[in-house]
Amino acid sequence: MLNTYLQKLRKSKGYSQSVVAIALGITRPTYVAFEQGKRDLTTSEAKLAADFLGVSLTDLITEKNIDYVLSITPSKAPKPTPAGEAIRISIPSAKLKKFNQVLLYILNKVGGKPNVGKTVLYKLLYFIDFDYYEKYEEQLMGLTYIKNYHGPTPNIFGKTIEKLVEEGKVEAVKSKFYKYNQTKYLINPDLKLDLSLLSAEELSHIDHELARLSDQTAVELSNLSHQDVPWLTADESAPLDYEAVFYRTPITSVRVYDHGAT
Repeated sequence: MLNTYLQKLRKSKGYSQSVVAIALGITRPTYVAFEQGKRDLTTSEAKLAADFLGVSLTDLITEKNIDYVLSITPSKAPKPTPAGEAIRISIPSAKLKKFNQVLLYILNKVGGKPNVGKTVLYKLLYFIDFDYYEKYEEQLMGLTYIKNYHGPTPNIFGKTIEKLVEEGKVEAVKSKFYKYNQTKYLINPDLKLDLSLLSAEELSHIDHELARLSDQTAVELSNLSHQDVPWLTADESAPLDYEAVFYRTPITSVRVYDHGAT
């Protein structure tokens, strides 16, 4: 398939989807839709892609063996740095203060629900972060999530929640949810929330995620996260890649793509 071939060729050259999209004169979501097999390249786009990736149009269309193409036809195209064009970097940069505000907001909204223990909190944070990135191509908290057996785990959760407990902002409570042991975190009812780092758009997104996910059990949310492409494509105990949200299937995708846009 041409979409798979071009994806492999792009990665072999070390180019991001953003860079190729710029070279083709199309939007990032439009290019992503092509790599997902949801749209075709136009003839002019195919010519631009071939030229940019340093292969002939014939080699591209016939999907010439990539190892052969790389050894015979070195890339002619330097990595572009368009004037005024900011290339998005997906490496998470954890924003601790913002994370604190989001976590306390979540605990205030749903922390008292019987199903919301530590594992559910992990998954709520994950979907809030990765869904926001898929929809807006920007990071909300930008936490690093590690792949483990039960699903994505935010790597700074432990130290952060310990500090909140020490400060008296949160109380850790051991309990059971049906037959399962559970650690709950209950917010101090006298605590005045600081939401100064969160925009109205971000709060609306968080509220939406909590409304659709916070009544699910830890098992249900873990199963859902196990069907998400960022988790599926990550190595065990390795960080999940935010860019993988653009390859999501309809099961977990939250963005409405305009596949006809150019």
